[in-house]
Amino acid sequence: MSSLLLRFTHSAPEITALAADVAAKFRNVYDVAASVPADKATFATVIQPIGDAWASLSAASEYCQFPRHMSPIKAVRDASAEACKMLSALNVELGMRVDVYNAVLAVSKKNEALEPEQRRYLDRMLRDFRRNGLHLPEDQRAEIKKIQEEISELAIKFSTNLTEIKTKLPFTKEQLEGLDEDFINSLTKSEDGTHLLISLSYPHYFPCMKKAVRPETRKTLEAAFQSRGIVENTPLMQRILILRQRQAEILGYKTHAHYITETRMAKSPERVREFLTSLNEKLTPLAQAELQELLTLKKEECARRGYEFDSRINGWDFRYYAQQIEEKRFQVDHNELMQYFPMPVVTKGLLAIYEKVFSITFEKVNVPAATAAASAAADANSADIPPANGIWHPEVLVYNVRDTATQEIFGQFFLDLHPREGKYGHAACFGLQPGCELPGGQRQIAVAAMLANFTAPTKDQPALMLHDEVETYFHELGHVLHQLLARTKYAMFSGTRVERDFVECPSQILENWCWEKESLHMMSQHHQTGAKIPEALLDRLLASRKANAGLFNKRQVLLATFDQTIHTVMGGQTIDVANVFAELAKSIWGIEVTPGTSMPASFEHLVGGYDSQYYGYLWSEVYSADIFFSRFQPEGILNSETGRAYRTSILQPGGSRDAWDMVVEFLGREPNDAAFLKSKGL
Repeated sequence: MSSLLLRFTHSAPEITALAADVAAKFRNVYDVAASVPADKATFATVIQPIGDAWASLSAASEYCQFPRHMSPIKAVRDASAEACKMLSALNVELGMRVDVYNAVLAVSKKNEALEPEQRRYLDRMLRDFRRNGLHLPEDQRAEIKKIQEEISELAIKFSTNLTEIKTKLPFTKEQLEGLDEDFINSLTKSEDGTHLLISLSYPHYFPCMKKAVRPETRKTLEAAFQSRGIVENTPLMQRILILRQRQAEILGYKTHAHYITETRMAKSPERVREFLTSLNEKLTPLAQAELQELLTLKKEECARRGYEFDSRINGWDFRYYAQQIEEKRFQVDHNELMQYFPMPVVTKGLLAIYEKVFSITFEKVNVPAATAAASAAADANSADIPPANGIWHPEVLVYNVRDTATQEIFGQFFLDLHPREGKYGHAACFGLQPGCELPGGQRQIAVAAMLANFTAPTKDQPALMLHDEVETYFHELGHVLHQLLARTKYAMFSGTRVERDFVECPSQILENWCWEKESLHMMSQHHQTGAKIPEALLDRLLASRKANAGLFNKRQVLLATFDQTIHTVMGGQTIDVANVFAELAKSIWGIEVTPGTSMPASFEHLVGGYDSQYYGYLWSEVYSADIFFSRFQPEGILNSETGRAYRTSILQPGGSRDAWDMVVEFLGREPNDAAFLKSKGL
């Protein structure tokens, strides 16, 4: 198969019309299900048609919503954002259908003999309907529906506000002292040519925070970066928190965190708090020693350069001096190292590693180029209609994934790796079409996309990647593989639709291949000479893995604790999120926030599905560390038999089984945290 499974050619009006059509079809299916008399209500007459609708209509729904994250055309992004609002409201509406709930309840009372995935589907529908309050009186159901609709609209607005940020800060070349010439030469100049412009995108922010020598430069950029959305998004988050807590109380839960964690591996916020508190205590001695080491470096540099020493590490100091630890103690020069990670080489090596481990084959889909005029118009953000070739930007790559033995196609994915105006600002995987069975039994092929903001190539050299960007690449493409290699019957369980506090595990596992010599040699090559990474440099890189581990992991504890804190406030109080975060940063991380900023205003995870669940990044690491260090490392990181077993036990079931059971099956025992703690230097 050499063609696109999804072609993104719709104009803004066409997206609007398609979204309306999708909504009408979903409503019709639910109307029919609700009309089935109780005595004729069976899985086949009520549940299966709903499952079929989600299988066949999910792609059209995502087709309408995905362009808000990636289209170069503002009119398309705006139409997609509106479609997202409408379809999110539809999801709320469908989840509040009492008549459908009654039909599903009638099915459950029949106690039919069902396949395991069918039984799970029925139980999940009943659970979700009850968690929406459909067992409650009508007035309470109406309030919950209104709450969910408002939360959905506010969350979309929160995300859109961040996507549309266009701030660019002017600096002189002298103010950017410490940054390498390639970076400097890649920057756009101000209109009068006297300044270089730094955006708030990752490829600008992180290099500056790590390498810019002048404290005032870093402070200025840090203040702007941590103030993104502060005016627009702060009241949105505060309102969302009040609404979430009110919904939890109506449903009989103490807090929103209790409501959310009930269906996760952790099961309760008390268990989450115990996990975070224990980890924080274990990390504290390590982090304190690291902080003192950063202070020593700062004091020495201030004396050498004539800067005032304020006896503390500020928010704008942390990454700069943490970078120096790597360069001085471990002698890892990341500018030197990135010369060995040109993106085409990394991509080729990454795909080769995944092919070997998981017994799959990637084949590039050659998409005919759009006309030069259409591409130029899209780049200029002035075209009204996307290119007719089906991809939204000339830089986008497309691949098919097949089983190497059978040549069966598992899925197709898009890679969109460089920043541009109006694009989603982080790195993420988007499921676009679920891999599942369609009505009639034929299999629908999964489709996904990975969006990232890695530094773009220049006319003189390819895109060069920092090692942590390589890790991000492995991580996000891990989500893509999870989307594509799952083999479930129903869309409800396809791909990454597992417990939220486990969803990062299959991606975190793959980051380990970025820290093994065998795999690093497969993905690296000097972009000019073709030489491999020198063994001495490679050894220093591997030795640096635990550099600043205490402080970096403390920051994750901070973010997770902040999430839990703001979602365990009772009584409908308006929460000063900036102040809560500032206090927790001081007590947990030991580094105070930059005055006047509010990181929560750009904490998109908390409105994008990770509310009360950010702890999942650390929680999932417990399982990923155990899986990698107990099976993959001792059995061989390129061992295809181990990879096949992992595919079968962890990836293939999607969400059709409990994560705990999948991990136990793969490990042959219950998981533990020994490897996780060891990986943190504890």
